[in-house]
Amino acid sequence: MKRYIQKGDGLPNWPNPISHAVVVNNMCFVSGQLAIDSDGRYVDGSIEEEGKLAFTNFFSALKAAGFEKEDVVFIDIAFDDLKDQSEIDRLYMDYFPENRRPARTIYQAEALPFGGKVKITGTAVKDLN
Repeated sequence: MKRYIQKGDGLPNWPNPISHAVVVNNMCFVSGQLAIDSDGRYVDGSIEEEGKLAFTNFFSALKAAGFEKEDVVFIDIAFDDLKDQSEIDRLYMDYFPENRRPARTIYQAEALPFGGKVKITGTAVKDLN
């Protein structure tokens, strides 16, 4: 059973043709989320500002798909400059307490869509018990 989440409360109107999330059985795969506002415009800000908005969009996609932050098992974070890792780490620790942190990859990307500074992608799994 597959369910594609195109739009939902709190999700930006992307200028690109994407599904914000795809649900397969008890798993949710969230597409890369950037600092895109509700009108579909990229919001150019500091790494912290863009990171917060990217995480907000990530969690909104989860919620629209029927998942919660606690269901996240993997996060993939791309950002445009490795010197910003401490800021990304700080945001990550704010959103995921030590005993609930998902597996994570981080890496520097040569370029992100719209000239963005950070992109958040991830996977969530619901406990079916």
